[in-house]
Amino acid sequence: MKSAIGQCIELSLFGESHGEAIGVVIQGLPSGIRIDEAWMGKQMEKRKPKGKISTQRQEADVPEIVSGVFEGRTTGTPLCILIRNENMRSKDYSKTRYIPRPSHADYTAEIKYLGYQDYRGGGHFSGRITAPLVAAGAIFLQMLKAKGIEVGTHVAQMQELTDAPFADEEAELRAQLLSLEDQYLACLSDSTRTAIQQRIEQAQAQGDSMGGILESAVIGMPAGVGEPFFDSVESRLAHLLFSIGAVKGVEFGDGFDFAAKRGSEANDGITINNGHIRTLTNHNGGINGGITNGMPLRIRTVVKPTPSIYKPQPSVNLKTGEPTTLQIEGRHDPAILHRARVVVDSLIAFGLADLLTERFGILWWEGERPCGED
Repeated sequence: MKSAIGQCIELSLFGESHGEAIGVVIQGLPSGIRIDEAWMGKQMEKRKPKGKISTQRQEADVPEIVSGVFEGRTTGTPLCILIRNENMRSKDYSKTRYIPRPSHADYTAEIKYLGYQDYRGGGHFSGRITAPLVAAGAIFLQMLKAKGIEVGTHVAQMQELTDAPFADEEAELRAQLLSLEDQYLACLSDSTRTAIQQRIEQAQAQGDSMGGILESAVIGMPAGVGEPFFDSVESRLAHLLFSIGAVKGVEFGDGFDFAAKRGSEANDGITINNGHIRTLTNHNGGINGGITNGMPLRIRTVVKPTPSIYKPQPSVNLKTGEPTTLQIEGRHDPAILHRARVVVDSLIAFGLADLLTERFGILWWEGERPCGED
């Protein structure tokens, strides 16, 4: 199993849902980056389960930075973040050890790892492993902020419920991103947020689950970042976003809507604005030829309904080879869309930090620090 990714900066994940701890190792970070642990804690709060719209498994999720930081700044050596698991109920999974849950990795993991995988709570396949990604992402988001680059995501759609879209005008878009900063169920419209919360609660009461679409935007990215073909900005970010287990679709700019357009409708005319090259529209989502063009990045991510539902489902007993009916126990999310948005922000931030380091070098991060300290 390979759980590492990155070119100039590398992330490596470790741990299982019901093991002693989960964590991440980051290699290639510039030295001297200020680590704001309080802000990291705020990011972790966005991923924590809360209320009826999330699982009842409660974990402290306090990131422990055990290496790579000295006196509050990165040292340039590998940075390791550890998050302890404290609230496990492994017995919930022992009864169904050989009955794979539909749409989970239970069966594929059993085949690939010959039955030696940690099956409790999904093991290394669990969404719990995204917690260290959020802790790491807090570092990359702060690095980007220091360079005037902002990343934000909102819940754009759940079934027929749709939120207001991100604005085309950059100043308004910046204000929208700021408005999402302290939200748990992040929506631009208060009425949409209320309706989506009610829809999740209804699914929870019925033992079912919900999915939806997340819309992300990035402002402040300089033009010229990325490569054609295999290392395009789309390729690199899509690789990261598809690593989130529940993600089943990613599109950039107008994405699949391009199928309904003509070239005259889809092309972004080019102009000069205050001495800077800009496009009159942004159908291509800030990327041409796999390279950033200086316009805001626009990304939409599809998250499937949580596969752990309390309704009876058909499955097979892998020991006996007989069909059976699965009735799960345990604590599960009726939706993960609202918790996944900070994971999406974190992976986008990591991908962009890696691409920017590849383009400008590690010393590009020198001079400005996330907390503005000398």
